[in-house]
Amino acid sequence: MKDLRRKFELYCYKNRDKGIPNLMLYIVLGTAVVYLMSQMAGNYLLYNLLYFDRALILQGQIWRLITYPLTYDAGNLLLTAISLFCYYSLGRAMENLWGTLKFNLFYLTGVVMMDVYCLIFGGRASVAYLNLSLFLSYATLYPDAHFLLFFIIPIKAWIFALIDLVIVLMDLITYPFPYNLFSVISLANYFLFFGKDVLNVIPMSWRANARRLFHKKPVPKKAKVIPFDAGSYEASKATPKAPYTHRCTVCGRTDISNPELEFRYCSKCKGYYCYCQDHINNHSHIQ
Repeated sequence: MKDLRRKFELYCYKNRDKGIPNLMLYIVLGTAVVYLMSQMAGNYLLYNLLYFDRALILQGQIWRLITYPLTYDAGNLLLTAISLFCYYSLGRAMENLWGTLKFNLFYLTGVVMMDVYCLIFGGRASVAYLNLSLFLSYATLYPDAHFLLFFIIPIKAWIFALIDLVIVLMDLITYPFPYNLFSVISLANYFLFFGKDVLNVIPMSWRANARRLFHKKPVPKKAKVIPFDAGSYEASKATPKAPYTHRCTVCGRTDISNPELEFRYCSKCKGYYCYCQDHINNHSHIQ
């Protein structure tokens, strides 16, 4: 699975400029046109021609499979305008980071998955949940980005993302099947494209505390004892300590009797043998 994801990421990177550039701009403009025409005409004739309807699709109106993302309505003009501008900004930021091709595939995957589920189990595909996957994706890529609640209170994106995930979980528990899975299916593209990276919406400190809580502490290893043949050094411990620190094994001179000499220990001798500067390179190695 990791190899497949790596190949997919590489393919998207090499072809990042392919696809429909600035896709969210077209979706937002199309949604705005549908909303304004419906409001000015005083009816929802255009809206009714575009929204998802399983029965009408099966009768041949297949354009509804891809036009329902244009039927977003937040209630009034101000909220709709703010929402559309927000979704455009999120989509634009993701496209700049991912590239045109990957963002196109991400959005198209969400649309197709919702289409398939609603055609099989019935119900109406919701563009609100589709836009929710867009917001969660942005919050995963930029968890520390700030949004202004009521245009005043700055709140980080990961907090909103966790609230949205809790709402999705509540829908999963509250509504009966198959309607309870609409939100999950609409977020399938989010989980598919991000994989384990969805954990980025959880603060790193929380994840570190969770790992310490659920992971067993490693059992400390016992210190490894390395055998060391002290040779004559061990034998000398049984005798009274000599009034010197270093003594040449060959000539017997010490750092006390000959302080001008340098003393070294031979690494090739088997044991702890010291030699003066005259014999360190001129002696028979003790084995």
